[in-house]
Amino acid sequence: MTSLTYMTKIRDKLQIIGAEIKKTALKYQRKPDDIQLLAVSKRHSVEAIQNAYGSGQTSFGENYVQELVEKAQTLAEYDISWHFIGPLQSNKTKQIAHVANWVHTIDRFKIAQRLNDQRPDDLPALSVCIQINISGEASKSGVNVDEVGALAKKIAKLPRLRLRGLMVIPAPSDSFEEQRATFAKVSKLKDQLNLQGYKLDTLSMGMSGDMEAAIAEGATIVRIGTAIFGTRDV
Repeated sequence: MTSLTYMTKIRDKLQIIGAEIKKTALKYQRKPDDIQLLAVSKRHSVEAIQNAYGSGQTSFGENYVQELVEKAQTLAEYDISWHFIGPLQSNKTKQIAHVANWVHTIDRFKIAQRLNDQRPDDLPALSVCIQINISGEASKSGVNVDEVGALAKKIAKLPRLRLRGLMVIPAPSDSFEEQRATFAKVSKLKDQLNLQGYKLDTLSMGMSGDMEAAIAEGATIVRIGTAIFGTRDV
């Protein structure tokens, strides 16, 4: 596949997904501009990101620290918003604090504290989301629902972080109603936190298989990868 053909393919897929987001938003009486497409570029090439960027996509999500750092350095001249969406170990926080614009996967205060302390003073506050293990899966990261309030209270006091909202990766389900019910719990929790004085504006939830349900329940960031870039590089 030539570079031009590949770029055209990515552009076309971005247009299709963008149209689907708009259609779904209007279906559920939401403003399309309130929903951001996050292109999950993990295990995809710098060229693929460049092609997506050339088609108007500016926000990209990465799951692995070293991969994000290397791509951010290579593409430093591009006005890209880098979102870290993978598990974060405490010994890797400094690298993320220096290059990421967002971290979606805060699941303990130690990580938040380190990101705050290691965020350079010349950069804006790092936008963060608390990851919730909404389905209670032992194999997934995230705090339990009843732990979110306490963690939010601590993070909100950190000056170099900006608590933006909540992030979830629910257990897979083929039932649209089950998907909606799960996302509704997260949306309700965000509303409850805002009633307590927080100013959360973000729900990072929804991927290819459950995007409609997520948008129906208030998602502001949907994370899409393969549908944009195709099969990942091994």
